[in-house]
Amino acid sequence: MTSAPLAARLTRVEGPLFFPVTAYGPDGSLDLDAFRAHVRTGIDSGAAAVFACCGTGEFHALTPEEFRDCIAAAVEETAGEVPVVAGAGYGTALAVQYARLAEDAGADGLLAMPPYLVVADQTGLLRHYTALAAATSLDVIVYQRDNAVFTPETVVELAQVEGIIGLKDGYGDLGLMQRIVSAVRRELPERDFLYFNGLPTAELTGLAYRGIGITLYSSAVFAFAPDIALAYYRALTTGDDKTVNRLLDGFFVPLVELRDTGRGYAVSLVKAGVRLEGLDVGEVRPPLSEPLAVHIKALAGLIERGRALLEEGA
Repeated sequence: MTSAPLAARLTRVEGPLFFPVTAYGPDGSLDLDAFRAHVRTGIDSGAAAVFACCGTGEFHALTPEEFRDCIAAAVEETAGEVPVVAGAGYGTALAVQYARLAEDAGADGLLAMPPYLVVADQTGLLRHYTALAAATSLDVIVYQRDNAVFTPETVVELAQVEGIIGLKDGYGDLGLMQRIVSAVRRELPERDFLYFNGLPTAELTGLAYRGIGITLYSSAVFAFAPDIALAYYRALTTGDDKTVNRLLDGFFVPLVELRDTGRGYAVSLVKAGVRLEGLDVGEVRPPLSEPLAVHIKALAGLIERGRALLEEGA
């Protein structure tokens, strides 16, 4: 954990947010050496933050002990260079347990994922995230998706909870997001609340989210092709629409189409990409399954195509 507030460090980012996969050995057990190597590669490639043991990191598949060990390894590997944000989820009691494990391991903040399975009303969701924020001294980013979708009024309430610093949107309703941004700005004009584009392959919607003022985003591609992800990030942030569109049309759109051919590919295809790049991080754990061989071959071709597009623009 570092002394600088997480919100301040994320406000001045100059690179994509990195969501590493969790590495397993041949027997399926945690491989912390490979995980550290993966985290180090991301940092050296220009990651602005490490979001460990979140969706791409198979939070759902980790025991509390494995979770703690991964967060500690990420904190040790980053050595304060960039903040480490840990996933936390399930019901309130378990989310609090994971939050405290993350704090003990030295994390800088939490990404609070939706509660397990149940569909709660706005009052229940507010109670859940308020309790989670109160459980540790860590700053909390609330993840909106699936069964945790908020009204603008609820986000205004969340933004007033001590310790909650932002909202990551994985739902994708831009009209709702504009209403949320406007409501917080109107009701809390002095509040510097952070917003993140958290859709799978967020580069695909980067232009649209930037149009409503949301510039922070998670990059799954950065986990296996950081050069492509960073080139897109720099083009997007500098207004180089020609490069943005070239990478969208030739790489990111085909990648999303490939991702959509299989269930769980938002995780398993990313992990396959890391292996294609030379780091053995193992396979995904059940209930996820590995991508089909033909799809891994297609991914390899897409990575090659993405790098060719970088050469064309050089």
